[in-house]
Amino acid sequence: MSTPEDEERLSPLAQRWPRASKFLLSGCAATVAELATFPLDLTKTRLQIQGEAALARLGDGARESAPYRGMVRTALGIVQEEGFLKLWQGVTPAIYRHIVYSGGRMVTYEHLREVVFGKSEDKHYPLWKSVIGGMMAGVVGQFLANPTDLVKVQMQMEGKRKLEGKPLRFRGVHHAFAKILAEGGIRGLWAGWVPNIQRAALVNMGDLTTYDTVKHYLVLNTPLEDNIMTHGLSSLCSGLVASILGTPADVIKSRIMNQPRDKQGRGLLYKSSTDCLIQAVQGEGFMSLYKGFLPSWLRMQSDWITQGLPMRPSPVFSKEESNPDHLP
Repeated sequence: MSTPEDEERLSPLAQRWPRASKFLLSGCAATVAELATFPLDLTKTRLQIQGEAALARLGDGARESAPYRGMVRTALGIVQEEGFLKLWQGVTPAIYRHIVYSGGRMVTYEHLREVVFGKSEDKHYPLWKSVIGGMMAGVVGQFLANPTDLVKVQMQMEGKRKLEGKPLRFRGVHHAFAKILAEGGIRGLWAGWVPNIQRAALVNMGDLTTYDTVKHYLVLNTPLEDNIMTHGLSSLCSGLVASILGTPADVIKSRIMNQPRDKQGRGLLYKSSTDCLIQAVQGEGFMSLYKGFLPSWLRMQSDWITQGLPMRPSPVFSKEESNPDHLP
């Protein structure tokens, strides 16, 4: 006769270590999505960093090559000037980043939902708990993944530096981590972490609130049922709102991470994220905060496949639940 210990030992891995299994599955899905959509991320970063007004103080403005014009022309320019495979330059730290961020975000959210917040007496998980939990989980995941994000951004700009006649900074991913650590210490690996976690919080807030609101409206006020079509339309809208909220912080993050540094690892262009924001608006105009918006939005649509779905409330409603008071 089998004992409870034997039954636990023979049970599937997913039942014995549910959070570890979710972490691994999320990492695998994130890797596939990263490889498929990384050219969008590369073009986004190139568009965000070009035309920095702060470079004029260092005398580098005249050396900058011809500016990119839109997402498609940016991608074509990279292919023509650097080669087709350069569209995936920096993909290795991006995979590291996505695994750490997606896994950390999911595990943190599950812990907050089950242990910290818990469900209400009617077994319903309120929207406000989903939003707060999602924001907190996004902040934790992004903070953990900041070193990989830093290396990714800097490696994405190496091809541009070569075209401008500037020396390359790194020989590879591991050399990049080692060099940043040697010059700036542990603290140097978290350069740009403030706008990075701000972006994560804003993106998660916009994503979760918009998704739930749009899905409520579609199910209760249109012929659509609660199915994959409704989920896709809700995700499309939530990705748009999340991009609108998060792109300014993403631009600031990319510029702080890519700025030149002295031998002690201190930035030469910006003292802080606020300083970067002020210089960008004063020198380039408010819309400079939305450089790279289109590739950022398009890429965000893949998130509901790899990481967004498990964190969204996704309640099921019937057509009879048409009472306006039911809406959030």
